[in-house]
This record gives sequence, C-alpha cells and structure tokens, in this order.
Amino acid sequence: MAEEAKERKCIVAVRIRGTISAPRQVRETLQMLHLTRNNYGVLIDNRPSFLGMLKTAQNFVTWGEASKETVNMLIKERGRLAGDKKLTDEYAQKAGYNSLEELAEAIFDCHIEYWKLPNIQPVFRLHPPTKGFKGKIKKGYRMGGELGYRGEKINELVKRMV
Repeated sequence: MAEEAKERKCIVAVRIRGTISAPRQVRETLQMLHLTRNNYGVLIDNRPSFLGMLKTAQNFVTWGEASKETVNMLIKERGRLAGDKKLTDEYAQKAGYNSLEELAEAIFDCHIEYWKLPNIQPVFRLHPPTKGFKGKIKKGYRMGGELGYRGEKINELVKRMV
C-alpha cells in the first residue's frame, strides 16, 4: 500500500459546464465525484477508477495534476467544514497534523484523501476564473477549448478561480 501511495498523484478536477440534456451516466458520474454545480472543484488521486470517471465526464469537467502550492491554497482559502466554517489549524490538530500546511502536504502526497476527512465538505466552491475562460467551454483543451485533461496547466486555472 505504501508503494501505491508513492506512485499516486494528486489531481484537481473542476466542473465547467451544466448538465442539461447530458446523458444519465454522465450526470451520475458527476454526482459521485460531488461535482454537483458549475465551478465546483475536488481533490482526488489518479487511481484507475477516478480516471475512468473523469473520462466519462470529460465533456463537462477539466482536470490535471495539482501542484503543492495549489493544494495548499485550495485548503487554506476554500476548504470548509460542515456548517460552512473555514478550516483552521485546530481542525488540522484534531486530524493529527500540526498545521494546515502539513495537512495539505499529506493530501498532496496521497497519504490521506481530502473527501474522507471527518466533518468536511468534499468540494471546493470556486469563483468563475478572473478574466474568463481563455477558450470555448464546449471544446477540448487540446483543440483550443477548456474541457478535458490539461496536465500542469490546471494550476493556472485554479489560481484564477480561488
């Protein structure tokens, strides 16, 4: 299990499009990922089951490998407890970590999963990106749009959305 954690990478997925007239399988997949609204983001790892879910919903979400700074920024600024309270260092200490930075590093290294932490909202509610999306939201990223896999470039988008 420790070997698997070293091979895993932290992925951030952001929902961009609405699901009116989307296939039922796509709607259910987005529900399982907790991406119930536009501009919601989640932190997951690159297990084959998650990657398959992202492939199913690729016409509605964008995703890529998160950097340590992005994970830290998401948890500090957009992480919420149940009841819409901000994450604090006291919560991190209850979870067994000294600070939020240490908690963010454990999530980035895939030692723990963010959505499995107790009493926490599994999604990050993000703003629309500053200065808007650069491409069309109905095209894939490689074709000049915004959807699908974008690798390390996801960090630039998330920074504009926090």
